[in-house]
Amino acid sequence: MPNLIYSHSGFSGHIGVARRDITPPIGIYNRNWGAATSDIATGIHRPLTCTALVLKREPSDAQAVVLISLDLGWWRTHEDEWECRSAVLNALHLDESRVLLHLTHTHAGPSICREDVDREGGHFIAPYLNHLKAMCVEATQEAVRTTQPGVLEWAYGKCDLACNRDLQDPSANRIVCGFNPDSPADDTLLVGRATNADGKIIATLVNYAMHPVTLAWKNTLISPDFVGSVRDVVEAHTDGAACLFLQGASGELAPKQEYTGDTSVADKNGRALGYAAMSVLEGMLPANRHLDYAGVVESGAPLATWRTASAGYPSTLEAQITAIDVPLKTGLPTLAQIEHELATATDGFMVERWRRRRRLIRAVGDGVASKQRVWLWRIGNTLLLANSNEAYSRLQTDLRARFPDQTLAVMNITNGAYAYLPEAGMYDRDQYQVWQTPYAQGCLEMTIEACAKAISNS
Repeated sequence: MPNLIYSHSGFSGHIGVARRDITPPIGIYNRNWGAATSDIATGIHRPLTCTALVLKREPSDAQAVVLISLDLGWWRTHEDEWECRSAVLNALHLDESRVLLHLTHTHAGPSICREDVDREGGHFIAPYLNHLKAMCVEATQEAVRTTQPGVLEWAYGKCDLACNRDLQDPSANRIVCGFNPDSPADDTLLVGRATNADGKIIATLVNYAMHPVTLAWKNTLISPDFVGSVRDVVEAHTDGAACLFLQGASGELAPKQEYTGDTSVADKNGRALGYAAMSVLEGMLPANRHLDYAGVVESGAPLATWRTASAGYPSTLEAQITAIDVPLKTGLPTLAQIEHELATATDGFMVERWRRRRRLIRAVGDGVASKQRVWLWRIGNTLLLANSNEAYSRLQTDLRARFPDQTLAVMNITNGAYAYLPEAGMYDRDQYQVWQTPYAQGCLEMTIEACAKAISNS
């Protein structure tokens, strides 16, 4: 009889998870929108969390891999990000390739930039970042202490919540950032399920590409945006097992209902994604099992039958970093030019734009290229690919098309936050993502090729 098998992608080893609250104080500087009229947080919609997942081959394995999901927006400086990530690396004595500090990318979170100390509510930022660093270390150490035998299995699904947000302005020759009903969007949803030796779910992971921009300039509350209610839905149906949200390659993707001050819309978006994730979880096979073809039973029709059997996933844990020299645009403003513009700008949105541009030029440098890195993990027979930029969804759709037999999670805003990676064909358009990025035309395609090479060689 032919040996036909159906199995999830998976990893078998030791798994630990822990969470800490990282909600900032009310009154902290949180101006994330140029159109905002308030600079500070006036309340809390939902708490922000730090959730750490630790994977080890065996209890004595000193080289674990650590994935930390944080309900935060984006790093403004390399120094602030590195202070937090290096604290985790030092506490666990890990190689830099083995820690992923991932931001869910909420646009309703606090500033995480010490340079904003001069802004209203800026005096809260440094103490908050110190607290954040301590919580990341604490959560990771607890996750290491509480690892237990288990499996991490993955399954794909679909969710049509994410929409294209590159819209031709009907009144001008430019592309504006908002819901485009006429362009397709990547609807891929990837869900991970970690279970212990008894089959109990101890953690879930939701990898989906969609900007958390439901709450925008009219909102003054601290919020994880839709991510909060995703967690609520999934955790309520998995006996409280911690859910980690992993923001995919979402450069041009956002919910159709966005840019509001109404927190109920953010919760509604999250429930839609949360129930889609639950549909995937409910459709998965029992933990650590696969299906074996059992032959035909003759009935009114010849019936193909299958039976469950032990899956036996690999315990592979490999981590690597690939460096890419991404060319920079010619004619970028110098820091001196930026300082001049800042000194003369009077509109709040222009001040915010130039402050962001100053930090960006400091981060990527003033040479002809910027050294960017991607992290590639092989976890059992699954791949996790993470980059620090805001890649367009082609990063994930192209790689999944090239490696159709490989389960692949893709993450933006990980181990840093720099700029957009738009498609090359967009560079002749008047478009925010194009004029925001310092990277030259072809930056996304170059990144895709480097990632594909890394996957092929892994």
